[in-house]
Amino acid sequence: MHTATTTENRLQLYLRLVRMNKPIGILLLLWPTLIALWLAADGHPDWRLVVIFSIGTALMRSAGCAINDYADRDFDRHVKRTVDRPITSGKVSGREALAVAAVLAIAAFLLILPFLNLLTLQLSVVAVVLAATYPFFKRFFPIPQAYLGIAYGFGIPMAYAATLDSVPATAWLLLAASVFWTLAYDTEYAMVDRDDDIRIGIKTSALTFGRFDVAIIMLCYAVALLTILAIGWHAGLRGWFIAGWAIAVGCAIYHYGLIRGRERMRCFAAFLHNNWLGAALFAGVALDYALR
Repeated sequence: MHTATTTENRLQLYLRLVRMNKPIGILLLLWPTLIALWLAADGHPDWRLVVIFSIGTALMRSAGCAINDYADRDFDRHVKRTVDRPITSGKVSGREALAVAAVLAIAAFLLILPFLNLLTLQLSVVAVVLAATYPFFKRFFPIPQAYLGIAYGFGIPMAYAATLDSVPATAWLLLAASVFWTLAYDTEYAMVDRDDDIRIGIKTSALTFGRFDVAIIMLCYAVALLTILAIGWHAGLRGWFIAGWAIAVGCAIYHYGLIRGRERMRCFAAFLHNNWLGAALFAGVALDYALR
């Protein structure tokens, strides 16, 4: 009984380590990847790829969380929001966290191995490197959220490569839009920890942008949404796509109302609400193809 309880407790700690209790990160990764799969396949993606990319996204995001907590283990104890994380609290060792990350990354690689072409597999190696190195960019890069945007959006060229065995210019344009979107919502997230980050010396876009943070966030939303509008229009998407896009614009405007006062919990609420912005964009793309 004691062993079973201990095993259960370890499993719960590992699930907390990889944020399975907070799936918002998976969803924010998933929406751009699904949009890319639908656009690359002209609205008729291989459902095996949809399943593979969905599971792979969850696994790689979880691995990234474990690596991030390992890298930030000496910083997290000084941040109110992260002081009780499994590594920081001493309940999970750094070595365990790296082992968990390795198992998840290997599982994701083995998942795609039988189904994908060489180009996609090569891009997957780049994706792993991006995910593993992001946490260390906060030490010296003034806008680490931009690097995170590349890591978070790298499922886009992989989706095109898996579907077309090539990565056209549209894929890189969609990746750029995803980077700007990530920069917007992760700056909102960084605004939550602004005081702690100043004290411990972490680099974030919220600190780098200073008093222009809200304006730059809205500019990033505008660039991302206008780029996605251009991509969808060029792909021949119209009514339902425009409706989903308009809802996404409404979400961004709502976020402005939340963040303009720079209150911690309202900034965090804006970050979380980006799930609905991404869902609206994907729904618009998927419905426009499906209901033609």
